[in-house]
Amino acid sequence: MAIAPWDWTDLAACRGSEGALFFSPEVAERKEERTERERLAKRLCAGCPVRDDCLDAAIDRHETYGIWGGMNELERRAFLRR
Repeated sequence: MAIAPWDWTDLAACRGSEGALFFSPEVAERKEERTERERLAKRLCAGCPVRDDCLDAAIDRHETYGIWGGMNELERRAFLRR
C-alpha cells in the first residue's frame, strides 16, 4: 500500500494549532514579535515526529513563507546552500 504524500500531516505536532504561529501576519510585525512567534513555533516543531517530512515538503515545493520543519524561510535557503 502506497503512502499518500501528505499523510504525515495527520501526525504533525502542529495539527490543529493556530496557523498564525507559523506564518507572518499580513500587517507589519515588529522584529521582537516575529522572533518570539518563530521561537514558539520552532519549540512545537522540535518535538514533532514528522519534522523531517515537513521540512522535505517545504523544500520540495520551494515554500517561501512560514516555519516548516522547524526552519524559517532564511534558514531553509541557507540549508539548501550547504
